[in-house]
Amino acid sequence: MVKAIRVHELGGPEVLKWEDVEIGEPKEGEVRVKNKAIGLNFIDVYFRKGVYKAATVPYTPGGEACGVVTAVGPGLTGRQVGDLVAYAGQPMGSYAEEQILPADRVVPVPPSIDPIVAASLLSKGMTAQFLLRSCFKVEPGHAVLVHAAAGGVGSLLCQWANALGATVIGTVSTKEKAAQAKEDGCHHVIINKEEDFVGRVKEITSDNGVEVVYDSVGKDTFEGSLACLKTRGYMVSFGQSSGAPDPVPLSAIAVKSLFLTRPSLFNYAATRDELLGMAGEVFGNVQSGVLRVRVNHTYPLSQAAQAHEDLENRKTSGSVVLIP
Repeated sequence: MVKAIRVHELGGPEVLKWEDVEIGEPKEGEVRVKNKAIGLNFIDVYFRKGVYKAATVPYTPGGEACGVVTAVGPGLTGRQVGDLVAYAGQPMGSYAEEQILPADRVVPVPPSIDPIVAASLLSKGMTAQFLLRSCFKVEPGHAVLVHAAAGGVGSLLCQWANALGATVIGTVSTKEKAAQAKEDGCHHVIINKEEDFVGRVKEITSDNGVEVVYDSVGKDTFEGSLACLKTRGYMVSFGQSSGAPDPVPLSAIAVKSLFLTRPSLFNYAATRDELLGMAGEVFGNVQSGVLRVRVNHTYPLSQAAQAHEDLENRKTSGSVVLIP
């Protein structure tokens, strides 16, 4: 038996229960991993509330962790007991001391990268990678707008976009977060509660608008984001922390021939080669200093409910990690 967080009903942070679970032995094509650190992502909140549907209830939440392989399934090659590995995405179940994972979904972690960094980084880093390199290819001279610029993904987007030569505009909710966004490479920071971000973006870009908006906020920012784009700009909606955006009539994006996409990490890391390529680029950027990972908050895994509450109440910045 191992300890894990279990969800028996949908609801607030209080539905996250600390319980004993049985995990068994790995089957063919699987490994068992003892987690050293577990990444907390806003998608975990969406599943807990029922915005996204878990396959079964009760379930163990979480889709990101780094740990040590403790057993390998029969006939498996390429993985061995003692390997440090990480995974992000599917399957759900990382809020546990140990878990069984498909061997083709785990990636090797370079020895120079701390497990807490790896667990805080892989999901958010690979998200930043496909948003900047595949969804819309950011190039020198582009102007980009990043909402929630001090958040886990936002922080990485700002650093990486700056390194790619873009002019980075970020929105945040407080002065403290504005200072962090500046450190992370934002050339211009807008505090939403004090300024109209649409007006400021137009001012900053001399009324030209930006090539791309990376919007994880959703309802509160969506229409304004469209207004910030230049002709043929890209609206990349990859989250909805403030709720789902209202439906968009085609006429709203026809005015400037805009592109609108709602991408998911699972579709960009669908094959083993894509997964390894993305993870390799993320870890490489940490090793070279392009990305500085901010693990600003750690909580014991047993206190996952408190971590969720703080995340939802915007009391966190950077990455949040749960420690078994």
